[in-house]
Amino acid sequence: MDQVDAAVVLMRDNYIKGLNKTYAQRLANISAIEEFVEKEEDAIFAALLADLGKSKEEAILMEVAGLKGEIRNFKKNLKSWMEPTKVNQGWAVVHLLDHMSTHPNPLGVVLNISAWNYPFSLSLTPIIGAIGAGNTVVLKPSEISPNTAKLFSERLHKYGKLSDVIAIVNGGVQETTKLLLNKFDHILYTGNGMVGRIVMAAAAKHLTPVTLELGGKSPTIVTESVADKLNLVAQRIMWGRFANCGQTCIAPDYVMVPESLEQKLLEELKKVRPRYFGIQAKSTDKGDAKQNEKDMLHFVEDPLTKELPVDVMLQCKSYPRIVNGNHFNRIKKLMVPENGEIFVGGEMSEEDKFIAPTVFTKVNVDSPLMKEEIFGPLLPVIPYKTKEEVAQFINARDKPLALYLFTDSPADSEFYMANTTSGGVTINDIFMHYNACCLPFGGVGESGMGGYHGKHSFTTFSHMKPICHKGLNGMEEGVNDRIRYPPYTASKTKLWKSVL
Repeated sequence: MDQVDAAVVLMRDNYIKGLNKTYAQRLANISAIEEFVEKEEDAIFAALLADLGKSKEEAILMEVAGLKGEIRNFKKNLKSWMEPTKVNQGWAVVHLLDHMSTHPNPLGVVLNISAWNYPFSLSLTPIIGAIGAGNTVVLKPSEISPNTAKLFSERLHKYGKLSDVIAIVNGGVQETTKLLLNKFDHILYTGNGMVGRIVMAAAAKHLTPVTLELGGKSPTIVTESVADKLNLVAQRIMWGRFANCGQTCIAPDYVMVPESLEQKLLEELKKVRPRYFGIQAKSTDKGDAKQNEKDMLHFVEDPLTKELPVDVMLQCKSYPRIVNGNHFNRIKKLMVPENGEIFVGGEMSEEDKFIAPTVFTKVNVDSPLMKEEIFGPLLPVIPYKTKEEVAQFINARDKPLALYLFTDSPADSEFYMANTTSGGVTINDIFMHYNACCLPFGGVGESGMGGYHGKHSFTTFSHMKPICHKGLNGMEEGVNDRIRYPPYTASKTKLWKSVL
């Protein structure tokens, strides 16, 4: 038996043995993951830096902090979530004396096929939910982020009894394909729609439910009501688009702005860009070279030029890199003039897998830039005339994983919520619906199905078993004899109709 099949068999056997069944067992395993996160912090940061050029600060903000919040949420609420929930039996006469409830039961063995762009949090966040719900888990980390995958396989099992409840299978397409031949009780896949279809087809052979977290072109809409706040709007859009070098499934994929505000928004986006590299105007230099070096500040004559010095930008440690050469070349091909005009940006270094934040204007909406998810540091800006035009534009495309709306107008909010469909929405910011553990995170249509986070993870990885508890007493049986049991007569039918 090879390592793939052995991992699945071990997790199936350990589930049957009940090694993650009780509240105490589940809590201990979640606490062991927490200990792993705390004690292996340096190794985690090193792996993310090696895989994605991700700084310690961004790793904390975008990967570790959210995971720790998920752990705290489960430790605080798990016991109550595991309790049966009483259900009102309603008005039906046949149930007046019954006791109704739903009981959360584990599903069994869960497969988590994780993604490379947030390889740490997207591996462990679903696992917290699956373990909390009482399952065992097979984790398939992405081979595109090999250092994080190696970290899991070498260090995770050192904590608590995690080797009893989490099996790790490293490798590429061959290992993933072999995993999908096995029967699981739930599969969660994070990635693209093409592979999502393969996962779903494999799951269908075993009637295995799936949660698919895919992607798509998530729109950002700016309305006229925030005309006096475009500096703040630009700052939030730029952060959301270019965090993790744009390699985020819910990043703003394009911006739609009123024609009257397009140029002003473009200028504000341009002003924000130098901050990503600690670049400031020379006129602001206070002359303390050591402090400037410590703060990673660089001073140039005009930081608002169309292009910035690549050598200066490469010195910045807080801006990540493209994950590999294939993705670098894919993004580079999108930066051609026929797709749109570069308003600001375009700097790159193939050797360093570096592409600077780049904003496009005069965008060809029929070009590859607008046909496929960008998944990189490019931001097309498209002007519009009416909100109806915006809704029509969005609805003519696949349903996105996220939608962002910047507005101070309740009427605009109501219009877009009623006339567009997306996996989730944040109004006046970016990403924030994802960070809220009280909200489910998931897609719709081409952007995915199902959701998780917080209690929604617990529910996703549980079977909410309905239970109807009836009594064995003479009074109820007397009613049954008059209504329920044969022989069926006209008088019984009449009585049935009167109580239905």
